[in-house]
Amino acid sequence: MRRILKPGENCRAFLRVGEAGLLIDGEEYYRAFYLAARNAKRQILISGWQFDSEVALLRGADARRHGGRYPFLSFLDGLCRERKGLRVYILAWDFSLIFMLERQWMQEWVFNWSTNERLFFRFDSRHPIGASQHQKFVVIDRSIAFLGGMDICSGRWDDRYHNVESKERVNPDGRGYEPYHDTQSYVTGPLVNDLAAIFAARWRDSTGTEIEPDGPDDGFLLPAGSKGIEIPASRAALSLTQAQTLPSPQKEVREIRRLHIDAIKAAERLVFIENQYLSSYAVFLALMERMEEAPRPKLEVVIILPDRPHGIMEEVSIGVTQSRLLNSLKSFAREYGHSMGVYYPAARGPDEGEVPVYIHSKVLIVDDRFMTIGSANATNRSMGLDSELNISFEATSLRNRRLARSIRRVRASLLAEHLGLENAVETGRLGSPEGLVDYLNGLADNGSHRLKRHSMGAYFDDLSVLKLLNDRLLDPERTIIEENLFEMLSPDTGSVFTEGVSFFRNWFFRKTG
Repeated sequence: MRRILKPGENCRAFLRVGEAGLLIDGEEYYRAFYLAARNAKRQILISGWQFDSEVALLRGADARRHGGRYPFLSFLDGLCRERKGLRVYILAWDFSLIFMLERQWMQEWVFNWSTNERLFFRFDSRHPIGASQHQKFVVIDRSIAFLGGMDICSGRWDDRYHNVESKERVNPDGRGYEPYHDTQSYVTGPLVNDLAAIFAARWRDSTGTEIEPDGPDDGFLLPAGSKGIEIPASRAALSLTQAQTLPSPQKEVREIRRLHIDAIKAAERLVFIENQYLSSYAVFLALMERMEEAPRPKLEVVIILPDRPHGIMEEVSIGVTQSRLLNSLKSFAREYGHSMGVYYPAARGPDEGEVPVYIHSKVLIVDDRFMTIGSANATNRSMGLDSELNISFEATSLRNRRLARSIRRVRASLLAEHLGLENAVETGRLGSPEGLVDYLNGLADNGSHRLKRHSMGAYFDDLSVLKLLNDRLLDPERTIIEENLFEMLSPDTGSVFTEGVSFFRNWFFRKTG
């Protein structure tokens, strides 16, 4: 059995954890976040790609049980007003202009000027041009932490049923959205301190200020019934993607890329990938190399993806390469005798049409003994350019049987959800990797389950110019911006670009204030 996690190569040091588990879909995560934050006494640290102030944390039965829906910002503001020693720090990606219409306007004003003085919101721009701050994690009182693929923002909440029509799957503006699937882990224990240190470093680099130091761990645990699928691990490891920056130099870290390669090459029976995309050449080549290794056992490769990328920009930037890589992998698997299935889940609509469930989670499971969950997509960007954060669990011997069983339970539960089985934690036939692809193909083909075979196609497959743009510009592993251009557009306060933006902002507030 090859050990996958290697501190100093594909992860940071192994650190002890108290409790750990996986929360599946927004209903479970938003509820757990509410319960943990409600108990905060000193400090809440929140890092993300996107936030929306009016997103309801509790809906349906949860809202009735706890006496309200608790919109995100007013909930945190209320906590600060109730608890004089509590400080809340929120760090969001300083997003590209192409996302302007998808983001809450005047967010700095909404979060900073309409709330308690101990609630701090900042945009994080300390990354290369073209990159994003994509780490999604929360630390509460250095006691419990959440990390994975979920942001607290519009369009993310859903329950595990993913019904076509849901009165609770509605944004603050009253508009509904498609079924949405995601995952978020939680941990307690010493590893939480490492996550707090990661947040503090990002806050310092982005804002030039220090966060107030926090006190000792209070040992908060989620109540029974809110723990999702528990993971009985004694240790876990964190892995990062961090691109090198020129102003205030930040060294390159590519642990997540190395982790994916090492995990796939170590696979003996099963590779399970659930991800928003699959366009990473590192992941593609690792699968190809493992498939051609002889005389190692044949693999079952199960890949769960969205039916289509989310919008025209993602179709152009990701879809073309993803289609090419998936079809190449399928042919390679067939040539070398491996079984590979690519699927997406969908629900039946009222007009008998198909409504796909959008997959946003980032999960890799190997042989039901290793699992990594985090913010990193299986794209070139996430492997080298964007700022990413994953947590991994590994059963390294027979003494870790309980951990291995819990990883298998996670995989079976995810598949059961995508199939639309009533009991989402049923393992049964789904728990065995033997012949899994053939079994899933049979269920997908008979039309009685939600799981469907993926077409592995793209709208723009025939446009070679888009393939070139995708490979070179839209999904790079490293920044392609020259150093002199980087300096010209530097986020430093003395740059011409920043001075112009600051002038416009000051002028606007004088005119409107």
